[in-house]
Amino acid sequence: MAKADTLFLWPHALEPIQDRLDTCPGGWPQSGHHHPLRHPHLPQLNPTAHHHRDRSHAARLRTHDVLDENCPDHNPSLSSWNPGHQPDKPIVVRKGHLFRLETSASFLSLTIQSGGRVVFADSPDGAKNITVRTGYILIEDDGALHIGGPKCRYRSRASIALLGRSNSQAIPNVPDFGRKFIGVMKRYDTHDSRNDSQRLTQQLRALPEGRIVALAVGDSAVKSLLDETKKAIEERLGSSYVYDLKYRQAWALVAVVGGGNTSCSEDVKEHENHETGGQAWARRNFTTVNGVGFSVSAYSEWKNGVAISGFQIDALDQVVLNLQDEVQKSWKPKDQVVVASTDYSMFQAEEFTLLPCPHCNSRQVRIQGKPQYNHVGEILDGIDMRAEVALLTRNILIYGEMENTCYDDNLCQYFNYDTFGGHIKILGNFSSVHLSDVELKNMGQQREKGRYPLHFHMCGDVDRKGGYREPAYVDGLAIHHSFSRCLSIHATNGLLVKNTVGYDTLGHCFFLEDGIEQRNTFYHNLGMLTRPGTLLPTDRNETMCTGIRDKVYKGYTPSPSTECKAVSTFWIANPNNNLINNAAAGSQDAGIWFVFHSASTGDSHGLVPETKAELTPLGIFYNNRVHSNFKAGLFIDKGVKITNASAADPREYLCLDNNARFRPHVNADPSRPRVSAVIDTLISFKNNDLGAWIRGGDIVIQNSGFADNGVGLSFASDGSYPKDEGSSQEVTQSLFVGESPNGGTNGGQNKYWGQGGVDGKNRTLPRNRTFPIKGFQIYDGPVRLTKSTFRGFLPTAERYTSAVGFNLKNTWQLTPRNNLSQLAFHNTVSLRAFFGRPGQWFEENDLDGDKNSIFHDVDGSVTGYRNTYVGRADNYLIQHPDCIPTPQWNGVICSGQYAQVYIQTQGAPGLSLSISRDEYPSSPLTLRGINSQGALSQQYQPILMMGKSYTLHWSGPAPREVVLSMINFDKDDWVLVGLCYQADTVFRIMADINDRQSNTFDDLTDYGTVSSFEELQKKSTERKYFFDQNVGLLWLYLRSRHGRDGHSYCSVMGCERVKVLATTTSKQTCNCTSRAYPKYALPPSASLPMPVLNTQPCQNCGAKQDVFSSEPWTDYLQTQVKSLSSSEQKMGDNSSFITVNKENMPFSQPGYFVVAVNACSGKVIKYTLFGKMGLKLENYLKTGIPKSSIVLMATRGHLDGIASLAQHLVPLGLAKVAHLQNKESVAFWGFQGGSMAPPWGDLLASQGNDFLGVQERYLPLALESYGCPQPAATTRKDLELLKGATTQ
Repeated sequence: MAKADTLFLWPHALEPIQDRLDTCPGGWPQSGHHHPLRHPHLPQLNPTAHHHRDRSHAARLRTHDVLDENCPDHNPSLSSWNPGHQPDKPIVVRKGHLFRLETSASFLSLTIQSGGRVVFADSPDGAKNITVRTGYILIEDDGALHIGGPKCRYRSRASIALLGRSNSQAIPNVPDFGRKFIGVMKRYDTHDSRNDSQRLTQQLRALPEGRIVALAVGDSAVKSLLDETKKAIEERLGSSYVYDLKYRQAWALVAVVGGGNTSCSEDVKEHENHETGGQAWARRNFTTVNGVGFSVSAYSEWKNGVAISGFQIDALDQVVLNLQDEVQKSWKPKDQVVVASTDYSMFQAEEFTLLPCPHCNSRQVRIQGKPQYNHVGEILDGIDMRAEVALLTRNILIYGEMENTCYDDNLCQYFNYDTFGGHIKILGNFSSVHLSDVELKNMGQQREKGRYPLHFHMCGDVDRKGGYREPAYVDGLAIHHSFSRCLSIHATNGLLVKNTVGYDTLGHCFFLEDGIEQRNTFYHNLGMLTRPGTLLPTDRNETMCTGIRDKVYKGYTPSPSTECKAVSTFWIANPNNNLINNAAAGSQDAGIWFVFHSASTGDSHGLVPETKAELTPLGIFYNNRVHSNFKAGLFIDKGVKITNASAADPREYLCLDNNARFRPHVNADPSRPRVSAVIDTLISFKNNDLGAWIRGGDIVIQNSGFADNGVGLSFASDGSYPKDEGSSQEVTQSLFVGESPNGGTNGGQNKYWGQGGVDGKNRTLPRNRTFPIKGFQIYDGPVRLTKSTFRGFLPTAERYTSAVGFNLKNTWQLTPRNNLSQLAFHNTVSLRAFFGRPGQWFEENDLDGDKNSIFHDVDGSVTGYRNTYVGRADNYLIQHPDCIPTPQWNGVICSGQYAQVYIQTQGAPGLSLSISRDEYPSSPLTLRGINSQGALSQQYQPILMMGKSYTLHWSGPAPREVVLSMINFDKDDWVLVGLCYQADTVFRIMADINDRQSNTFDDLTDYGTVSSFEELQKKSTERKYFFDQNVGLLWLYLRSRHGRDGHSYCSVMGCERVKVLATTTSKQTCNCTSRAYPKYALPPSASLPMPVLNTQPCQNCGAKQDVFSSEPWTDYLQTQVKSLSSSEQKMGDNSSFITVNKENMPFSQPGYFVVAVNACSGKVIKYTLFGKMGLKLENYLKTGIPKSSIVLMATRGHLDGIASLAQHLVPLGLAKVAHLQNKESVAFWGFQGGSMAPPWGDLLASQGNDFLGVQERYLPLALESYGCPQPAATTRKDLELLKGATTQ
């Protein structure tokens, strides 16, 4: 049901729209790639309506039906309506027309006027199927459209199809709604209704002073317009024309309640012969308390016999961007800038022209037009999400002159525009190349290989190593609207690329070409809006991937997901390169992708016989940010195919290949020590799929922040049985945010919109409305997650949202050495871990990796139980009677020692393995193996509790060869296993130690037999076995005889294994369960007792830093303001406080609580509570707060003198006096001292049930603009790293 109850003017109506100046939120500081920008948050005038979206039923009333007053279509006053299909006719349902729609219908448009009603018919058996096809449906005041009701579920099927093209002339563009809509509006019919005139009078009289009101006439407004209404309009709004309005005279007004005639803008136009002499247009400009300008307009006219009226609220040409750097000297009017997306869609990047701005300071610019999308400009939940802002204009411009359309063979099947631009190519042996501050536009040639906007082609060493006293560099370029990459570095080493922008490009933007490029440094560059191209398979999207097949073998069709779809803003083909202070702000696939060439490719083929890229240590990776990318922010994985297409491998040369695993060693030598690859200070947010996907060994992520990603971070190891034995991965000193206050904008190619976040409001969503968001994803391991913080993980009715989760539909092994420790969980985390449930995304949740999901809670910071393991609730291989179930997690917390047995089989395809622990024989774990079911070999890797016995059963004849490897066994760890075979089986069993690197075998020893199970138990330390022929179980001990080092999963001597060779003539299924139990059943017991629950706060848990900023050299003050209104107190809330850097200052008495903080040091100077707004508070705000102080204010209870507070906040940073009358709570951030108000100043006020809640702000400290003394010399890590990288 949708019933009109909103404020929009249509025929015979006056329509007020309104919003208080003081409740119009100011802009929030919006940052650039260099500069925070401030963006207005304008008053919203969207209509509201009551929608019952559940499929309710309302059975059509028939003679034998029981009347149900809850069902709209049971109303006996309804008439059956079968309008049929009239696709070219606008239909109007007028007052008194009460229709029950019985059948499908088509209209040009459907308007339901006041007193009209349309109800979809229903039937008890749900047999109805009604489809309405129309350009739009407009429901006017007191009109109604019902499909079922709140207490009457609609059982049948109802569809409404909204038709039309954006450029269609057949369907009119309806003011305030446009085309292709369902609209609900409210009007005051002062032509026909005296009651409506009285209601308008009452509303105008009730409005508080300071409220903005707009009125406009549609059709006519005077017949029943009462004198009392005219008087109210004159007295409250300052109108000069209202008493003289005539029949069908166009009139528009914008005014401030109580502002008198000087605040009123109004206009009238005469009506004659169905026309008016132009449009009556009223407009006034306003400023929010935070200094953001906006305008409110109303318009009214008759045109071609149609009454047109409406309203606009606009920030057109009023938006001022507050930037991080001083730009006044270099950014000029008429220059072009681009503001990056801060949402999931890269297409929300927006270009603007700068306008003159006499009142702007050195860090501000004014833009032409207004943003279509929200661009975040602040630190949210501790993550720096400020939008990058880049200048595209340079005084030196090189551009390609383009044709109007695509032509000839320029790949016009993929591009409808000319992609044959200019290009710059630099060859080797130059004397010097230094490019600075040049604009390259319309450059690059999509169809031609090697024709890029800027191409360093096989230049060799261009730094001091190459003999250059002044190494080559690229500095301050703006490369935009290009057609083939931004900058290609091809067989060139030691190039410095800094302060360069790459925007709106085709194919990989910053591109390392052949896999041999090393020592290049990317410093402070920005890339955004990286679109797919055609040159390489990795550039292509799905359509291009399957459509371009001239280089595949014969009729082969490429697989887009595994061979293409990898276009990236930074394509790094060798890890020995440096990335410092860069931003990848929107790519179709990845922001930064490290890919590994096993040999030199392209024109460099043969120059380097073996690149060893995957063994090469990582260069510098510091302070980079990735956001608004579709696949992943950071991606470290995969290689490229280095052979031409053939019958054996029909894929194209250089397509994506899953053949590389990053495992860095000294000098790229696997026999030398490992070298940790350090990802330091990565900020990753609003990436649709993954914040970061990293495969390999010895990788450390530190000081990093992840927010609003589908999955924040996922590590992957070298595979189910890694060759680089002993490698590991670590995350430390990092922050994970599930859903931040960055709610995004519903548009700009964002696909999903739904409820979420701490506030429970609608927001843009990653992947899907139902996708299970995860902060840290465990795939295989081993990983260490330590000293990190989680916040904002709240499941909804539609999806699971967890801090820690597991890879979906996982076939691979997991290790119990996935160690979690010293973690902190904010009170906005309600699901710390989740093991999945059968259903969407998880499917049956029954693959091998799903079932073996586990992690080690080292210190109890996750569960409260120290040194415990958390696994799947239905996995009884890891449990004992004292384990603690966690149903919300679908998990169980257990004590014990755990390791894996890696089981490899030969000679029996398609086998499933069923494992039973003797203590839980009725709860086996069935594994299907990680190889395809038809494979001759199979592998399984169950996690087992040490010191217990298990039986293994097969879904068919037992395999002729089984190898059992002990993984993560410590010295003297053991399990007793019984493998099921046919009674006539003959065995040969031997032990050995496998060196994985050399693939050699040592210490080969045969197992001997014993005559009984009891004798085997007595000789458990010896290599013996017992075959129980009656049951069919081959019993033997798996015992580790050597210890492990570090993170090695095998012993210091190598991987200890037991191989079973079985010979039998039987083809029967080997499942011995019915014979094994109860004979070998045991009572369940714990091998280690459960620890006591720790109820004390976790010490030294969580990340040390609260703010993860792209300016790590700047300190920030974390502030939280929690005001409390009387209404909130009545609802049971009793909390009011101000927090500064975790120092909580509560207050329990009503009044105004003011905290002063030293803006240079961040120390609280003093805090004071004032019971009312009187002389004491006035004097304190004027003279009691020291200079260079941050001022915070919270309120509680009834606020005496609230209206007079506003004028005293202007000297503390507000742009104007706010209207605070009748406000019930206030939160304020201001600054005392300094000539320029900081951009973070803010005032929030609430009234009624619009509560403020906890408001959090992060404020920069020790700025020169605060008057803080600046150190004579500062050491910035990024500059030190840059110096070191470029002086090698």
